[in-house]
Amino acid sequence: MGNCAGRTDFEWVYTDQPHTQRRKEMLAKYPAIKNLMRPDPNLKWTVMAMVLAQLVACYLARGLTWRWLLFWAYTFGGCVNHSLTLAIHDISHNTAFGTGRAAYNRWFAVFANLPVGVPYAASFKKYHVDHHRYLGGDGLDVDVPTRLEGWLFCTPARKLLWLALQPFFYSLRPLCVHPKAVTRMEVFNALVQLAVDAAIFALWGLKPVAYLLASSLLGLGLHPISGHFVAEHYMFLKGHETYSYYGPLNWITFNVGYHVEHHDFPSIPGCNLPLVRKIAPEYYDHLPQHHSWVKVLWDFVFEDSLGPYARVKRVCKLAEDSL
Repeated sequence: MGNCAGRTDFEWVYTDQPHTQRRKEMLAKYPAIKNLMRPDPNLKWTVMAMVLAQLVACYLARGLTWRWLLFWAYTFGGCVNHSLTLAIHDISHNTAFGTGRAAYNRWFAVFANLPVGVPYAASFKKYHVDHHRYLGGDGLDVDVPTRLEGWLFCTPARKLLWLALQPFFYSLRPLCVHPKAVTRMEVFNALVQLAVDAAIFALWGLKPVAYLLASSLLGLGLHPISGHFVAEHYMFLKGHETYSYYGPLNWITFNVGYHVEHHDFPSIPGCNLPLVRKIAPEYYDHLPQHHSWVKVLWDFVFEDSLGPYARVKRVCKLAEDSL
């Protein structure tokens, strides 16, 4: 397999995740933060515009050569589809219609899923709850790579390949780490997605469908926006398991870069996360942060101390209530 330098295991900790205690302290000190826990009034309109943009792009892709189709799938479609997956992330926290209309959020996530080309939204919701409740939890948080990934993808070339194949690892890892029963919502998500894919194929042919799938595979793979996958929880500094990024790419990613703030307050929509930092800067300004997602990817590939093993893991007890 070649020589692997750097880490040979995860960073095991035996403490609870820090976000729960910080949330309690901040709400006691700044009760105004509770006012930020409301739906994003612009989210549904933004998502609808993005879905429409990709449908128009599908129509235009009919006459493209394969070379130009892949170019536009990476440069335009990849940005839109990756952004839509982050909209689905926000919607999974009921930020489109509020917690009182949870079903509306689930259905709208299926709509946001349409340009992605494969059913994603319902399964993401099912597992993302565990990511927040059991951050780094062994066998529970499927955001953490497997031991096989840590052992295998440990050289620059292999780490580069691992980054390019992120859509596959994120899709398959839950089935290996923490398989769950298929839900009715997942079946609905799959049927709707397949029906739309079939309709696009029947109306406009193969290339528009290939454009959507390429947009997802390329946009979620080795792409500047994909730096957030690594930036959020990979241990760049010992003792820190969650990091924020406050740069301009937040403008097209629903502020997913405000990731410490997001884990402190998952029910606050991305549009309001900068206000959390503004209200309580003493909780965030001193924390290590990333300034470039591209640099994050570069360091991940070429630094021996970084790789799939560079994650905090903890043993968690199963909770009975829902997030």
